[in-house]
Amino acid sequence: MNAPQTVPQKLTLKDFSSDQEVRWCPGCGDYAILKTIQKLMPELDVPKENMVFISGIGCSSRFPYYMETYGFHTIHGRAPAIASGVKLANPELDVWVITGDGDGLSIGGNHLMHALRRNINLQILMFNNEIYGLTKGQYSPTSKVGTRSPSTPDGSVDLPLRPCTFALGVGARFVARSIDTEAKQMTPVLERAHEHQGASFVEIYQNCPVYNDGIFDYIKDKKNAANTRLMLEHGQPLLFGEDNQLGIRLDPKSLKLEVVTLGENGIGLDDILVHDETSKVKAQMLADLAAPDFPEPIGVLYCNPADSYEMDVYAQRDQVRSKTGAPADINALLRGGHTWTVE
Repeated sequence: MNAPQTVPQKLTLKDFSSDQEVRWCPGCGDYAILKTIQKLMPELDVPKENMVFISGIGCSSRFPYYMETYGFHTIHGRAPAIASGVKLANPELDVWVITGDGDGLSIGGNHLMHALRRNINLQILMFNNEIYGLTKGQYSPTSKVGTRSPSTPDGSVDLPLRPCTFALGVGARFVARSIDTEAKQMTPVLERAHEHQGASFVEIYQNCPVYNDGIFDYIKDKKNAANTRLMLEHGQPLLFGEDNQLGIRLDPKSLKLEVVTLGENGIGLDDILVHDETSKVKAQMLADLAAPDFPEPIGVLYCNPADSYEMDVYAQRDQVRSKTGAPADINALLRGGHTWTVE
């Protein structure tokens, strides 16, 4: 007699919510991001025991405590390095990296750069609130010029770093941007990032209500959203505005992007730039667009897959093993080559 087959239970948001009290400041954008990701996890069809969330240091880096998965709260800026080791040791794991603009682009900039250029199959989410929230509001690498903080009481004079521009510059093959409170927009972006084989980089505009409140109001305000957001869709013209009457054109003389109005000066739909997420040149131009002169691009800026680093590493290992014909012997490796004995 055959034993009755059990149907796997469908996981829900609750299955990914830990028993830890969520402790961010009231109004912090991290709450919305956490809820969106907890809702997304059951839809990814990945065994919960194969999921790992790894973070560095900062407000965002409390994330692993609140996910009912495996996790690792590491040290400042080193989350990409730890995550790289986890993925290489066990490629079957689904590894997510949670970082912030300070953690990822200041002390951790070097580690982030190499994880992206190597194209290790990680989902790297950067919560960008343009401030150091955990350490009481110092300016960060992404803070706007003029930002007043305990470390810049007269206003920052640093030129801010654009995370998506950085990611493209170091060789990332999937780059996207989202907004903390826009779950309907963020969810498909995160799904795309997860599907992508290789390093995925997603910048998330995130509000810090204590030290940098309202820094993204210009783009989050529903009343202004049509004019301040450029919603990206592959193969579609770059239009925005209440009635999609505004568009982005590549000026044929200056070869720079400019905002134009359909119907004015003979401008038609054929003049509007079409989004091509496989074009790195177009992605780099879009990543540099910023208010108040331009709307902020939201969505997938660039997606051009290639073999991931760990795939190449394991393929090389198999090739070496096939040539040697002998099983791996760590003892022989340690004692091979130039050795000497100290009496």
